[in-house]
Amino acid sequence: MIEKAKTLIKNLENIKKEIEQIDLKLSSEFDQSLLEKRGKLEEKLEKLEKLKEVIKELEDVEDVIKSESDPELISLAVEEKKNLEKELSKLIGEFEQVSSKNSCIVEIRAGVGGEEAALFAGDLFRMYSKFADKKGWKIKMIYERGSDLGGIKEMAFIMEGKGVYDFMKNEAGVHRVQRVPVTESSGRIHTSTATVAVLEEPEDVQVNISPQDIIIETFRASGPGGQHVNKTDSAVRIKHIPTGIVVTCQEERSQHMNKEKALRLLKAKLFQIEKEKQERKILEERKQQIGSAERSEKVRTYNFMQNRVTDHRLGITIYRLDDILDGNLDLLFTGM
Repeated sequence: MIEKAKTLIKNLENIKKEIEQIDLKLSSEFDQSLLEKRGKLEEKLEKLEKLKEVIKELEDVEDVIKSESDPELISLAVEEKKNLEKELSKLIGEFEQVSSKNSCIVEIRAGVGGEEAALFAGDLFRMYSKFADKKGWKIKMIYERGSDLGGIKEMAFIMEGKGVYDFMKNEAGVHRVQRVPVTESSGRIHTSTATVAVLEEPEDVQVNISPQDIIIETFRASGPGGQHVNKTDSAVRIKHIPTGIVVTCQEERSQHMNKEKALRLLKAKLFQIEKEKQERKILEERKQQIGSAERSEKVRTYNFMQNRVTDHRLGITIYRLDDILDGNLDLLFTGM
């Protein structure tokens, strides 16, 4: 927990610089959105300053426990340490709540199972779409590559709404389906998979893309089967030269809108790479003490014959598959 707090504190200087940049802009012209952003940053800064103080107090108490020989003083220090750890946990929770993201980018890809996996990927998208409707969240398509039978080989979309990232980040991983595919004539049960990736959308100041680092190409948007659905080159493909990442968007009629969405996807991917680098560094530092902290990739199994959904991360099973696929994901938490 203290390692996590120390990692969060590394954001202190960046937040201070961000506030300075906003103050500079506000000194020349009034901007309500910038003012609101500054308020959120100030709130984050306040939480981090408190975190820093508690960490210092914890380190001082730990020094007392290690160096003190008086049993009574050690006992008092141990009790103080427990209280400080509770305070630290509370502050981390408060900071994460303040930092809660209201948008994310979701990618769904068909995995093992060919056409059946693509059909299942489509089921997952419809499940998330219905869940988003119930929550009042918005979905904006970035790209979609369909299959011959109406499934989805791969797709990406933006989800926007209060607390959307905090919920959707737990959906990332492998989703498994067990059922008789529509392509199966003998009635055998198959197991197929689809993968879900959830990318946190960074603030503009967190990811800076230099114009010379990208190649932007335009082409005609195409529908299922490859036929052109536009007479103009409105679709956009962007390649990030340093990483080799390529993103596309063809859902909008406007080239400008497609470029904007493609850049959002690219920024999210670059931000994810940087986050993973930092996480690997932290895990390496802690490896000797706690071992690997990586979660299992497997998220959920959807068994159609038994009307069963097993959530492997929550460790629960419910027999309401139809309701879950209809977007009632909250049932996994209530169990009702």
